[in-house]
Amino acid sequence: MLALLSVALIFLRLNNGRAGIYIVQRRANLGIDQYTQGGISTMIGFLLFTLLIVVGGFLISYKSFNDQKHVSVGVLCFSLLLIICTIVVSNSLLAMH
Repeated sequence: MLALLSVALIFLRLNNGRAGIYIVQRRANLGIDQYTQGGISTMIGFLLFTLLIVVGGFLISYKSFNDQKHVSVGVLCFSLLLIICTIVVSNSLLAMH
């Protein structure tokens, strides 16, 4: 459910009719040029990363559930943490657009 929220938030931010240039990195040590720009493909990478985490976490959890239930729960918890971090990072980068 949280992965669907992440995908929806990113899609809604991408489809605001803006130009195709997005801020994809912020480097504090670069001075004036601290923001690195990228295209829409970089932002779609966040969507693919979220889907990869959901599918990978589910498969690993499913495979380890019969033998070690605590490992299965741990994998799902780490997947949840990664999805939350993806939501935070993608929203902060898209807000600076």
